[in-house]
Amino acid sequence: MRDYPSDRVDLRSDTVTQPTQAMRDAMVIADVGDDVLGDDPTVIELQNRIAELLGKEAALFVPSGTMSNAVAIKTHTQPGDEIVTHRKSHIYMYEAGGYAVLAGCSISLVEGDMGQMSPENVQKAIRKVAGSDSHYPECTLICVENTANVGGGSVYDQETLDAICEVAHKNDCRAHLDGARMFNAVVASGTDPARMVKNFDTISICLSKGLGAPVGSVLVGDEKTISEAHRWRKMFGGGMRQAGMLAAAGLYALENNIERLADDHARARRLAEAVNAMDAYSVDLEAVQSNMVYVDCSEGGAKALVEKLGSMGVDVLDLEESTIRAVVHLHITDEDIERAIAAFETAQ
Repeated sequence: MRDYPSDRVDLRSDTVTQPTQAMRDAMVIADVGDDVLGDDPTVIELQNRIAELLGKEAALFVPSGTMSNAVAIKTHTQPGDEIVTHRKSHIYMYEAGGYAVLAGCSISLVEGDMGQMSPENVQKAIRKVAGSDSHYPECTLICVENTANVGGGSVYDQETLDAICEVAHKNDCRAHLDGARMFNAVVASGTDPARMVKNFDTISICLSKGLGAPVGSVLVGDEKTISEAHRWRKMFGGGMRQAGMLAAAGLYALENNIERLADDHARARRLAEAVNAMDAYSVDLEAVQSNMVYVDCSEGGAKALVEKLGSMGVDVLDLEESTIRAVVHLHITDEDIERAIAAFETAQ
């Protein structure tokens, strides 16, 4: 593995990345203050930098992507409201039901290929109190995930994103983008970041996945919304003090680790095509649009495949009984990919 010599190829997630020496150096010399009191200069710089990059008014640094989404949902909704999202979205599947516990919201789930929602299905999923004799909840928020993780790392086209936001706003809903891997989508599609999120009310950006920072996400939106989100960050326990050392890693990532995401995408494609050509596996190559590879294996065989690959020094995750996931990141080299391909071949 690049940067951190290891006898293993760790493809479990892009969350396993460690700060490189240059990133660590930036963290060591960061100017810090008390961010809860609003005077950490490096946090302020990070927030301003991301807000400007996305063409929005303000941003808020938080410890994690899950907290960023939770704060956004709480800021946009009232208890008893309903949110709309994809059935395989991270907000629904992997955030411990926080939308229900922390925001008191119900959820309306949308089907769609490759983890993506269509504007038409979003419209069908929206329920409003008016005209329902008070039977329905009030839908107030539409949540989109780009890239779509469980959709294979697929990337929404801009027309669909714009249309979903239009549906949301026409129905008096706000639109939130879970952009945990949004910069993967930006690089894969060649779309300007501000253009991609132009019609979203809030956007969550994760710094600790493909961008390689150790900790942190940023919630971006208009000043009024982010001011309210600041209150909920405090109530959820997300206020950090001398957080500038973490923010410095985020700034380094923005300056150095965005364009290089294209290397991860190319390596993921190489892995996907090679594994798909093997008799024992199948990969939906259409969905391999960024740094993820979802591999279907024999029925119920995912755990056994994880163990076999692990015995050869290649680490992946089993997400369903017959599906495993491999994620390429900044520490994975071309040689690592060839080693992983050889391991899949042997494990058949």
